[in-house]
Amino acid sequence: MPFHYKDALICDMVVPWEPQVGNGVPLLERFHAAGVTFVSVHPAGDRHGTVEALERIARAKADILSDPGRFVLVNSVADIEAAKGRGLLAVGLHLEGSNPFEGDPSLVEAFFDVGVRFVHPVFNRANAFGGGSADLEDIGLTAFGVKCIEAMDKLGILSDGAHTGRRTTLEMMRVSKLPVLLSHAGCDAVFSHYRNFTDEQIVACAQTGGVVGISGANNYLGGDPTPELIFRHVDYVARLVGPAHVGIGFDTVLDTDFLNAFVRERPDEWRGTWMPWRIAVPETIPAFADLLAKKGYAEVDIAGIMGRNWLRAGSVWKA
Repeated sequence: MPFHYKDALICDMVVPWEPQVGNGVPLLERFHAAGVTFVSVHPAGDRHGTVEALERIARAKADILSDPGRFVLVNSVADIEAAKGRGLLAVGLHLEGSNPFEGDPSLVEAFFDVGVRFVHPVFNRANAFGGGSADLEDIGLTAFGVKCIEAMDKLGILSDGAHTGRRTTLEMMRVSKLPVLLSHAGCDAVFSHYRNFTDEQIVACAQTGGVVGISGANNYLGGDPTPELIFRHVDYVARLVGPAHVGIGFDTVLDTDFLNAFVRERPDEWRGTWMPWRIAVPETIPAFADLLAKKGYAEVDIAGIMGRNWLRAGSVWKA
């Protein structure tokens, strides 16, 4: 049976929000035109303190709300379902790093109140929460990290180990009572990279009810971000833990010259050698869905991979 893309809820869990280099409203327009239902954007993270993070979120929300005929800010799965019915692109918010909490877990609620619904609490290098994926030695989850997870669990904010050290990620999964995400990278068994997820991480993620998001970036996929290469990583997760625990988190950055310079300027955050960045764009998403059907995936499993799996994990979100 063919997959009915136009009727499905299509989600990309990770979109960096950097309007000055094109990752703003024009990128949302492309997601909308590609038939995507929901994207989550991160306007702030480990490079920002509390005040700057809140200011950046406020500016992002103003941009998104400036076009109510195409975009709507959402806080819950019910909001996403309603947006689909209206033909709008639903946009959620998350943080790429927990530095905006400034060592105070009570600030988690302030970010919940402005719409943040998940957090990958460490961006590559260790912070007050725990170890990062680029650290040579992973310090693990700290006492502050435990308090943050407890605060997020209480509010219905999901934690995400995408940029977190492998030890820290596994400790997050043992502490959290909610599904834990691995929102965007690749599978280490398909292409070995310190940012990519090991089988141990993938299995632990699935055991929490979480979802592994496959990136659209060549440095994690191991080559040009074609639907076929993305499929290799998605298929690996599906075979390891089942198709209910995999989705897409392309992490699209349109200006790859900006990204190349960003990485070069931060060797501690991005250790090792990096290929010039090439990242899948929204127009890749329908072609990837078609490929899943051609590879024999059942319609219900394609619907999960393309978005429903994320929404199942997000069922803990509170409006």
